[in-house]
Parts: sequence; C-alpha cells; structure tokens
Amino acid sequence: MKLGFIGTGKITSSVVTGICRSKISFKKILLSPRNRNVGRKLKRKFRKVSIAKNNQEIINSCNWVFLAVTPTVGEKIIKHLRFRSSQTIVSFISTMTLPQLKKAIKVKAKIVRAIPLPPISLRKGPVPIFPPNKKVKNFFNKLGTTVEIGNEKLSKNFWATSGMYASFYELLSTMSNWLVKRGIKRDKAQKYITSLFVALSEDAVVNSKKDLKHLVKESQTPRGLNEQGVKELRKAGFYRSTEKTLNSILKRLNKV
Repeated sequence: MKLGFIGTGKITSSVVTGICRSKISFKKILLSPRNRNVGRKLKRKFRKVSIAKNNQEIINSCNWVFLAVTPTVGEKIIKHLRFRSSQTIVSFISTMTLPQLKKAIKVKAKIVRAIPLPPISLRKGPVPIFPPNKKVKNFFNKLGTTVEIGNEKLSKNFWATSGMYASFYELLSTMSNWLVKRGIKRDKAQKYITSLFVALSEDAVVNSKKDLKHLVKESQTPRGLNEQGVKELRKAGFYRSTEKTLNSILKRLNKV
C-alpha cells in the first residue's frame, strides 16, 4: 500500500508520524512539496517517507490519498487533479462536504471524511469518519479509536468540537503561566498542569458513567475550592461562552 498526502501541515505531520510508529503495513509515504520544511523533517525521520515533485505524482503513485489542505486551497487544487476510481481518498478538509468532494474529484472513488487531531502522532485519540468504511475504520483504529458517523449532518457536530482543541491548549497555557508568575519554574508548571489534565481525562473515561455531570458534582465539596471554581466560572459565563463558540463554529460548517 502506498500512501500520499496532499498538504504538509501540522495534521499531516501528526498522521504520518503515527503511521510510521504503528503496525500499519505500507510500502511508502509520498508527501506534496508545498511545505518543504515539514516534508524534509519527516523524510529525515522516517526512511519510507519521500517528497513528490508535484501533487499529480502523488495521485499517480498512491493507492490511498489523504487531502490535508485548508478549505481555500482544497477548492482551488482538487478539481485540477486526475484521480482514479480504484483509489481510497480520505479528506481532512473541514468545510468541504462529501457532495462537494465528489464533484471536485469527478471519479467514483471511495471518499471518506475524517477528523484526526495532533495526538494521533502518539496513536491516541478519537478519529471520527463519515461515511462508515471498514478499511478506513481498521486503518485509524491502529492510530487511535475510530468513531463511525452515520450521516454528514451529525459529522458536523464532531467537526465543531474538534475546533476547540487549540482553546484547550490555551487553557493549559493560561494555568501554567499563572503558576510561573508566582515563582514556579516553567518546566515544573507545565509538567504539573499537563499531567493534571491527562489524569483528569483518564479518570473521566473510566468513571464518568453515563454523564460527565456525575463527575462535576462528585468533585465538589460544600464551600470547597472546586465548588468555588465552578461557581465563579459559571457566573463569568465561561461555560455559556464555550457552548456559544461551538454553536458559532457549527453555524459556519452548516453554511457549506
């Protein structure tokens, strides 16, 4: 199996790293020449990775093609590429719907939309896919946990939540910087905050039962620190703002 990536940004780097560290069997990975710095780093790191002369070379050489460009770039370049009906095409493009992809690709290839996130480089995290596809499901199960979605309307909700991972990192950064301002060395501050949230996430997976609200309630004691934290953030509109942001992202996705 030969894998090709159109686009060489952060997500491509994460997916390629995950693939090369996994048990997925493949002959080679071919990268587009657009971002040569990322491409060269991956080529130096993994012997089966090489850089194509152009995007059409990737289409001509690979069985599986991953579309990992921005929506604007995708709309411009995909329609000019000559795909084959025997190919499996996996799109990471957030705002190009399945009908739009089919129209741009032109041939009756297997097209699947997927939402990988940076932890895929560690072979961790969920990867929602639409439409359900057994081969693609098995592929991403070796890089994390595949979540099959029955229809495109539902898939947009997953895309919306995936648009919040940078906000999560911003929260970690804010808390870490708060500790640094109070005299704690940055490496210790970051290690503490990141380890704390890893532990909390793992605890949530195991102990959340049917509803995460169970943990919210269980984690608070009357007049305790966590009760104060929840009340003050709620009063400041933190949680309402989070929901409002998700609605805004979903609204943008629904426009296409």
